[in-house]
Amino acid sequence: MAGLKSLKKRRRVQVVVAAALALVIAVALIGYGFRDGINLYRSPSQVSELAPPPDEYFQLGGLVKDGSIEDRDGVRFDFVITDGVVEIPVSYTGDDPRPDLFKEGQGTIAKGYYRDGRFEARDLLAKHDESYMPREVVDTLKESGVYEDPNS
Repeated sequence: MAGLKSLKKRRRVQVVVAAALALVIAVALIGYGFRDGINLYRSPSQVSELAPPPDEYFQLGGLVKDGSIEDRDGVRFDFVITDGVVEIPVSYTGDDPRPDLFKEGQGTIAKGYYRDGRFEARDLLAKHDESYMPREVVDTLKESGVYEDPNS
C-alpha cells in the first residue's frame, strides 16, 4: 500500500514538471514569433525627444509635409513627416513604388530605422480613402493641436 502512494506521488510530480516544461516552451516560442512582429509607434515629437537606437525597427507617423516629396532614382524618394511641431526627414528605400494615395498633406505611417537624424523607411502605409487616417496619426495630431476633422 505504501508503494502505491509513492507511485502516485511520483506520477503527480512528473505531470507537474511536464506541464511546467510545456509552459516554458510555449512562452519561448511565442516570444520568438513576436520578436519582429511588435513595432512601436512614435510621433516626430517623441523621436526628437528621445531618439531610438539605430537598430530599432519602429513606426513613425504623421503628415507628409507640403512640398517635401523629392523623387530619386528608381522607386526611391525623400519626404518629411511632421506632427505640426517637429519635422523628421525620411528616405524611402523600399522595393515598392510610391503608393498612389501617398500625397503631401496626408497622413502616413513609415516603418523603418532612425539613423543619423534621418528616418530610413522600408515600408509605407498610406490612407486608403479621402476620410481615413491611421488612429495613431490622429491621436498625435490632436496632441499637437493641428488635427482638423475632415467631416467638419
